[in-house]
Amino acid sequence: MDVEQCMDRTVRVLLVSGSLRSGSTNTAALRTAAAVVPPGLEAVLYEGVGGLPHFNPDDDSDPLPVPVADLRSRIRIADAVVFSTPEYAGALPGSFKNLLDWTIGDDQPGSIYQKPVAWVNVSAHGAVNAHESLRKVLCYATAEIIEEACAQVSVTHPMVDDDGLIDDEHVRSQLAALLESLASHVRGIAGEASRQP
Repeated sequence: MDVEQCMDRTVRVLLVSGSLRSGSTNTAALRTAAAVVPPGLEAVLYEGVGGLPHFNPDDDSDPLPVPVADLRSRIRIADAVVFSTPEYAGALPGSFKNLLDWTIGDDQPGSIYQKPVAWVNVSAHGAVNAHESLRKVLCYATAEIIEEACAQVSVTHPMVDDDGLIDDEHVRSQLAALLESLASHVRGIAGEASRQP
């Protein structure tokens, strides 16, 4: 694939919410991101957080539990991952940390290791502890945090329509810009790889 093809190819992004709440603003932001995805991007919302078994290193071997195998497969085929998480009791929600724990042991190509990742923080209160924890876990996993694609986009419950989407144009444009920034980084990596002898 030449440089021009690398720049034109579709970038696949996996969207992962750290909340199980049906009315979650985090999930609404990611659902909206999938709806406003710029041309040349494909964004898919992962909805299996609640179905993952509790992490147990003894179970981290073939055959993997089906939900874990599905999660890892989705991460591998994605070019990048975007997270959005609330803060519970001053830290990451337990179910979301469980998901992150299951990503660590994957030693297959395309795993979370060196995967470009970013996050959107929708909390009006900052959720500082949760995002510090998220950064720590992602660094431990040796994921590649794309700082310019990480964004603070405040979303409140009244902004979420009955269809689970956010109609606010400013929020929608911020989410589209986040995805475009992440895609530009991915295409840049692909372009550099194509130039290697």
